This record gives sequence, structure tokens and C-alpha cells, in this order.
Amino acid sequence: MAPPNSALISDLVSGATHVPSQFVRPEHDRPNLDQVIQSSDMSIPLIDLQDFDGSRRSEIIKQIGLACQDYGFFQVKNHGINEAVIDNLLAVAKEFFHLPESERMKVYSEDPYKTIRLSTSFNVRVEEVSCWRDYLRLHCHPLEDYIHEWPANPPSFREDVAEYCKKVRGLAVRLLQGISESLGLERDYINKALAKHGQHMAINYYPPCPQPELTYGLPGHADPNVVTLLLQDDVGGLQVLKGGKWVAVKPITHTFIVNLGDQMQVLSNDRYKSILHRAVVNSDKERISIPTFYCPSYDAVIKPAPKLVDDDHPALYRSFTYGEFYGNFWDKGIDKKSGTSLGMFKTN
Repeated sequence: MAPPNSALISDLVSGATHVPSQFVRPEHDRPNLDQVIQSSDMSIPLIDLQDFDGSRRSEIIKQIGLACQDYGFFQVKNHGINEAVIDNLLAVAKEFFHLPESERMKVYSEDPYKTIRLSTSFNVRVEEVSCWRDYLRLHCHPLEDYIHEWPANPPSFREDVAEYCKKVRGLAVRLLQGISESLGLERDYINKALAKHGQHMAINYYPPCPQPELTYGLPGHADPNVVTLLLQDDVGGLQVLKGGKWVAVKPITHTFIVNLGDQMQVLSNDRYKSILHRAVVNSDKERISIPTFYCPSYDAVIKPAPKLVDDDHPALYRSFTYGEFYGNFWDKGIDKKSGTSLGMFKTN
């Protein structure tokens, strides 16, 4: 089926002086930007991974555990990924979204199960109000299964994105080892629980918005996967819910933001939580953010780690496959009250 005319927000609203009605949130569901906490004292922890695999491992694992327990979010520096790999990805991502519409639309789809697709908003099949976002979503692992589907334009796209995906996968596996140890589990427990593993990424493009107080780039939500590694440019927009208040997360060049997803909440039996976060937009600058969603494979059976279940801490979730969970997530969308899709998988 051919995509509709001006399916992408970046083409629909180019030069617009007001927000079209399909993007306007009801008054009770607007960002209230004047109430967002900007203070660095409330921001998420920044963890230095220098010597993570050496003399500082136990210290860093303790920091990771505290960040997971208290925030569900943290940032990492000295993570071992070369700055050039990061810069090349951000450059080619921007280049892709500046291509002519006809070139970008070659990979347009509204089917959430396609392994590569350009789309807009969040889930156009079920949502009532659109989000101020276009995105390119790619499956990345195993790389050789998917790279041939990726855009051939810009010319360096496949090479730059593939190099980044390989490096980020390595970092994700190391972080999951640390998170596993922080829970008192074996180092490889979580990585083994993910079966064959899955890795997706989204390249999010948020155009300037003439009335940012009326809409969202993405409304409050929790991620359905196990852990997300977010790369963003120097234009802020990410906000995290902490103590009932939205807190702005200021970008730090060449760092990654790590947040726990719903599968981590299940595996940890609620010791760690999947935290609500959102993206707001601004009237002056385009913004690019690139989350890597590290996932179980669809056939992986997810349940609370047996070591974290006892008489005082009964299992809070039933066993399920990640495929079952992911299908529910896309078919029903995000629960507006909780921001997650975990409700139907609880034991009571």
C-alpha cells in the first residue's frame, strides 16, 4: 500500500506557524514545561566506566545498583566506544532525514513488525493524538540478517550504522553483566535469560515545533525491552519522572543514557523498576536521539529470577515469552495510566 501524502511530520509541518490539530494534546495531558525541574541536583547519576573490567569493577557495580534502584536511569562515560563512531552516526542520521522525501519514503511502513521502517509519531494504528516525531527503526542483531535491508543512501549509512551497532551491543552486554551482579545474580544470568538476544534501534527526528507547549515528541512511557542505551545530540528534550516530578536530562557529549525496560523489572522481581520518561520538543532547533533497544529474542521465556523469589518476595509476574509481551505492546499501545504494558503479566 502506498503511503499517504505528507505522511511524515517533517514534510507536513515544514514552515508551519501553529501546531496542526492532530498533534494538540488535551489540556490535562500537556507537558507543562514551566513545571519541569532543570536542577542538576535532581539529574540522573553519571557513572565512569574506566576500569570496569579491572580494579574498579566492584565499585562500579555498586554505583550501577544504586542508580538502578533509585532512578532506573544512569549515564555512562569512558564506555570504550570511540568518539568518531558516535560522531559518524549522528552525522549520517541527520543526513538521512535531510534527504528528499521521495528517497526517505522508500522504507516507509506503518507495520510495527517490519524489521526496517520509516514512520511517524509512535503507533499510528492505535493512537488518538499524534506525536511530533519521525523515526527510522532498524533491527540490528544478528547484523548480517538485516544490513542488506538498510538504506543505501546516504552512501556511508550502512557502514556507519553497522559499526555503531556492533560497539553498542558490546557495551550493552557488559552493562547487563554489571546489572546482573548488582542484583546478586551470576554475571551472565541476564544475558542467558535473553536467549539469542535481539537488538533494535530507532533514529528519532524531532523537527522544530512552533508551539512546543501543546504537544510531545513522545509522551510519558516505559520501554518494553530489557535495557535501552540512548545517544542524543546536543539539543535537550529527554525528561525522566522522579518523585512525581519531571526532570530534564541535559545532554553530555559522547555519553550514553542507560534506562531499564519492562523486562528488567520482571527479571528483578520489581527490585528495579522500568521508569517513565518522555521527549519534549522546542521551537528553535531540530533534535536527533538514537535509542538502542536491547531485547530478549522473541522465544525467550521471561520470569523473575528464581534467586530473587522467596517467601518474603513471591514472584510478582507469570512466565511469558518476549514475543507475547511485544505483540501485546504494539497491538494495544501504552497504558495511559501506568505507561507500561506489564499489567496483564502480573500474578495478581
